[in-house]
Amino acid sequence: MIASRRIRVFAGSLLLGVAGSAFALDTVSIAASSLSLNCLEYRVVGICYWLQCGLGGCSVRTSVKVRHYIPDAVVSSYANTGENPWTEVRLLSMPNPTARGGGDGTTNQSNENNLAKFRNADVIGHPAGAAFGKFAASAGYTCQGAGTPLMPYLLSTLDTVAWRYNLPELVYPESLVPGMREIGGRLTANLWGNVYPRGGLLHQVDDHKASAVVAQRAGDIVTRRGQPHVYQPLLASKKQGYWPAGPLVESKASTGKWQELTPRMSNTCTVFPNTNFLTQAKRGDYAWALWRPYSCCKRRGQKFLGSTDFQ
Repeated sequence: MIASRRIRVFAGSLLLGVAGSAFALDTVSIAASSLSLNCLEYRVVGICYWLQCGLGGCSVRTSVKVRHYIPDAVVSSYANTGENPWTEVRLLSMPNPTARGGGDGTTNQSNENNLAKFRNADVIGHPAGAAFGKFAASAGYTCQGAGTPLMPYLLSTLDTVAWRYNLPELVYPESLVPGMREIGGRLTANLWGNVYPRGGLLHQVDDHKASAVVAQRAGDIVTRRGQPHVYQPLLASKKQGYWPAGPLVESKASTGKWQELTPRMSNTCTVFPNTNFLTQAKRGDYAWALWRPYSCCKRRGQKFLGSTDFQ
């Protein structure tokens, strides 16, 4: 209870610093958005056991095992090449000879209902840094995330063959078999789209849902190794007393969740699909913070013996 109150006070003091200006998706506003108790979801989940040996012999020591989410990256999904809604990083993904255009398909018919949409996607390390570290530390011992602030993990303008032509994933079973790796469900009439092929083109009448699916695709790529894309894995290695986040799986909050940054700044996290009000961006520019779960405990000996989880 005391830790929760400290977090609220700290978050409020930082948010006041940006509340007076008009909203724009810049580094300051993104960093301030990380001060979210809902997204952090800090919990004590178990006990770790360590073997400590010295001149006087050996003993078993214990430490608390905690679990919480960390904003590893900002995932932008946007229509026009070179117009990432996060203003300070636009120069990282400007048009090039192999990636020029963007936007939606059209037949120039006034009565058309064209569902073809194309989205660029950038996955860049979340800039929260020290602000989030101090915020999370107010709750207790904290874990280290995999993301490096402002590090580009995927820029779709450099991933032309896979992102614009869906090669080779166009012929993967996940792309060809209905029901495999889909966001939402056909039976519930809430199908947002398919994860595969993990490129920028899809068919979806709702602009917000289309962009969310593309963001999920980008997150799916960077949280796995050895994918047929041009990217850097956003993964940390497991070690004694440290359990990093694994591959992102659609609709499973236990693998990661999303915080909307634009067109509407949210202080909560969710998964796709969701029942939230879906704000439509005027220029097809969307961005989310990708929060992923980590567990860890403080080292209290030379050798890690194991852990016991409460649940």
